[in-house]
Amino acid sequence: MKLAVPDMISNSYFPAIAAIELGCFKDEGLDVSLEMIFPVDKCYAALRDGAVDFVGGSAHSALSAFPQWQGAKLLCAQGQGMYWFLVMHKDLDGKRGDVSVVKGKRIGAAPWVDIGLRRLLVEAGIDLARDEVNIAPVPGAVGAGVNFGVTAAKALEDRKIDGFWANGMGAEVAVRRGVGTVVLDVRRGDGPAGCFNYTMASIATTDALVARSPTTAEAAIRAIATTHAALKRDPSLAAIVGRKLFPPSEAELITELIRRDLPYYDAAISPEFVAGMNRFARDLGILSGDVPYEKIVAHQLLSAAQQASIA
Repeated sequence: MKLAVPDMISNSYFPAIAAIELGCFKDEGLDVSLEMIFPVDKCYAALRDGAVDFVGGSAHSALSAFPQWQGAKLLCAQGQGMYWFLVMHKDLDGKRGDVSVVKGKRIGAAPWVDIGLRRLLVEAGIDLARDEVNIAPVPGAVGAGVNFGVTAAKALEDRKIDGFWANGMGAEVAVRRGVGTVVLDVRRGDGPAGCFNYTMASIATTDALVARSPTTAEAAIRAIATTHAALKRDPSLAAIVGRKLFPPSEAELITELIRRDLPYYDAAISPEFVAGMNRFARDLGILSGDVPYEKIVAHQLLSAAQQASIA
């Protein structure tokens, strides 16, 4: 079986990656290999087309390949809440929580990731056209093997962009290099009300797989929950995975990034989250109506897998 992620040198989808590398999928009887496919909409297209079996990506982005959630199911969360950071060049003297710093600036963001920032800024009172906010892909962030956050940090350093909206690894690299300042960290309370539930890092599959083999889907959920538990017991396990897959400089950072994320490691997908995500998607025009929770989340399998992991 294959699991696709849109970024690898990152903490965003680390639970999915670690579930493979630490043997948690294998312990559940699943032979799962990892594929990096950028950007995230291509991950979901691969899922729709049968090229992969699972996607570890942003939950809302399933709508890129499965309109109205037809044919897709969220199995579980890799972590709670929208997990991207707004980082601006240090010379701009951006203050934490002050989104006005984006006015007249070039912000790098990946496709389908960018819409989270766009909606957040609108709700914070920014008029993207009037305030001349240019949100576009990061120069050089295309092609297999390119990792978005690290590439964004380098583009910021080279002043190809004024800021970026990307993962925690990119944010950390930019800050440690002395070129970036974190303006927004949504998981930890920044941004307008409700933006925490715009999206989350999830594990998704198809309705067809759930119908064909619910035991496989449930086993995948247990593998993520087991990975969460293992990393909570011993965050240094992250370094084992990092040293295998990451460049040395990023491998040194991953344990601390995962330690910070541990409070958000919960496989649950709540009705409250789905309501918030649906509202976000409707506001952007990528969803019509209010698709019920049970049409989006494999809730019975998730509940059974959570109970099994607790036991």
